[in-house]
Amino acid sequence: MTATLLTIAIPVYNVAKYLPRCLESLIALSPPCSEVIAVDDGSTDGSIHILEAYRSQIPGLKILRQENAGAAVARNVGLDMAQGKYLAFLDSDDFLTPDAYSAALAQAERDNLDIMMFNGWYHFEGREQDRLVYPDLLNYGPCTGQEWIVTAQLGTKFLHYPWPNIYKRDFLLENRIQFIPGQKFNEDVPWVTRTLIAAKRVAYDRTPRYFYRKPLRHAGPQETQRRLEAIVESSVLNARTLDTILQTSPLEADAQKVIRHQLVDGALSIFHKLKQMPDQKKAYSIRLDLRRSGLFGLLWRHSSDSAHSRRIAKNWLMSFL
Repeated sequence: MTATLLTIAIPVYNVAKYLPRCLESLIALSPPCSEVIAVDDGSTDGSIHILEAYRSQIPGLKILRQENAGAAVARNVGLDMAQGKYLAFLDSDDFLTPDAYSAALAQAERDNLDIMMFNGWYHFEGREQDRLVYPDLLNYGPCTGQEWIVTAQLGTKFLHYPWPNIYKRDFLLENRIQFIPGQKFNEDVPWVTRTLIAAKRVAYDRTPRYFYRKPLRHAGPQETQRRLEAIVESSVLNARTLDTILQTSPLEADAQKVIRHQLVDGALSIFHKLKQMPDQKKAYSIRLDLRRSGLFGLLWRHSSDSAHSRRIAKNWLMSFL
């Protein structure tokens, strides 16, 4: 492995409980990664001290601190600083198998890939048995990213996760692909969509090498309300971003159809989140704002599914009640 073959970028924010497991998995990587960029996003729980304690044990670990700006900005910082030929993203509450990147890098080099994708586990911390993220997808490629969108049905069988992938850094730079700054949730949706649209050569290996933690959440009404409002805001932004992508990207007809379905399906989840809000008066106000902003018209234009169209019409009518 050359000195700059792989960079791993890690956004870190208030994960002191989980961060040691993440860092231990980096120590166990074989071969070790030559560059790890950890961006502490204004943590207040001692995460920065844990990073410093592991500095000498992780080859090439670089630690940066910034005011809290969100994971999207932290990932962009990692991308901007990276020196590796390939780039991987690791969430700081997740962890890896020791061989997480070795086979992926070998295939990426052999097949001259823009993106090499692999499988992972949903990790439930012992509450239930870990489950494969992609139980049914088979090894595939090399192919174009748009062919993969159609084959894997982006947003249904293949989800918007950047972490079980390695990306050729020059590919990302040439296509000017970054995460949307300020987006707090679901920032992966436009990223994964843009990268796959642009990629000329991608491949998928069904071997699971990543553990995606699914913690049990305990939150009061106010925190739940804030979280749901932020998710709704991000979902609206994603719908509008995907609309722009559909209008401006050179897309094959089948890939365009899948992304349109992805846009509508993802945006319809907004109305489920509104029903979950503890403050239903605020939820009604948000629904009214969505109607005034033209979101329903955007969804109607992209809907090609009768079930979707019925749900759009139903929620549009509810905004008048």
